[in-house]
Amino acid sequence: MQSFSCWDQFLSMAFAQLTGRRGLRDIEASLGAQRHKLYHMGFSSLVKRGTLAAANQNRDCRIYQDFAHCLIDIALQLYADEDLGLELKQTVYALDSTTIDLCLSLFPWAEFRRSKGAVKLHTLMDLQGSIPVFIDITSGKVHDVNILERLCFYPGAIVVMDRAYLDYLRLFRLTQNAVFFIIRAKKNLKFRRLYSRPVDKSSGVQCDQSIVLTGYYPRRYYPQQLRRVKYYDKEKGKNFVFLTNNFQLSAKTVADLYKYRWQIELFFKWIKQHLRIKSFYGTSANAVKTQIWIAISVYLLAAIMKKRLNLEQDLYTILQILSVTLFEKVHILQVFEKSDYTISSRDNPNQLLLL
Repeated sequence: MQSFSCWDQFLSMAFAQLTGRRGLRDIEASLGAQRHKLYHMGFSSLVKRGTLAAANQNRDCRIYQDFAHCLIDIALQLYADEDLGLELKQTVYALDSTTIDLCLSLFPWAEFRRSKGAVKLHTLMDLQGSIPVFIDITSGKVHDVNILERLCFYPGAIVVMDRAYLDYLRLFRLTQNAVFFIIRAKKNLKFRRLYSRPVDKSSGVQCDQSIVLTGYYPRRYYPQQLRRVKYYDKEKGKNFVFLTNNFQLSAKTVADLYKYRWQIELFFKWIKQHLRIKSFYGTSANAVKTQIWIAISVYLLAAIMKKRLNLEQDLYTILQILSVTLFEKVHILQVFEKSDYTISSRDNPNQLLLL
């Protein structure tokens, strides 16, 4: 495995992501069929499935974790000027997680339930450009709210979360650090209204209140005032109740920011549908994390390329084009430029006539 470099491993796994290879044997056969082009792609030698399996098993996945974070820094700079359309100066983040189901008998380290295994992909996303800025891969048993302990935000930042992160002690720590949050309230919320602001119900906002919590532990963990915003979503026909410690934003902006949280849901859906993170080439924790980190790196590389080359295509189209042109020796811009080329229907002069 010493002659099989980290770069060779990354290229092999990135190739598998882009072309949807089903297993190590599939990767070996596909790359072997193009052996005369591997050198130009950066490979130093032919890829053997045993060597790739050993690398995934034993080579520390943090190599690719660090590489992904380098790509995150590049992508954040490129997408820093993206506008959410809400005229906000603060950075807005969305925090959520997605569960990837695993077979407990094959992945015994991925504890989730008694007869089911899983890993969780905890993600903090910068909503400007939909770039993940923090990713943590844990077993399925790790509760979402525990990730708040590992995050550090700049003062003034806004974090949008769903009800899984409703922990008043941790939320109060965010307030003490001058970090704003918007979170969906639970149905059993106990509170006392202090003040109601006038609202325009035609905008969907039903009420905008200053409240204090009245439950014994909630009041003890979060002793300060909170803002309660009730919003009716016409598209879904549902009422949503949000809690926030930001009293300057309009109530409609609070509701709109929670809608933007769906970008992280779309990110999870996108990588699950278009990258291989639901079936794995190895069963160890290191192999699984290596595959996930390389998949995320492929997503980031596509996002960086889209911005740097000013491509009009979306990320899905970019990856689809790359999947069928990986071995083509053409300029990258030529692959993505649109063409009106059509096949002529004229007769072949070499075709003999039967009649």
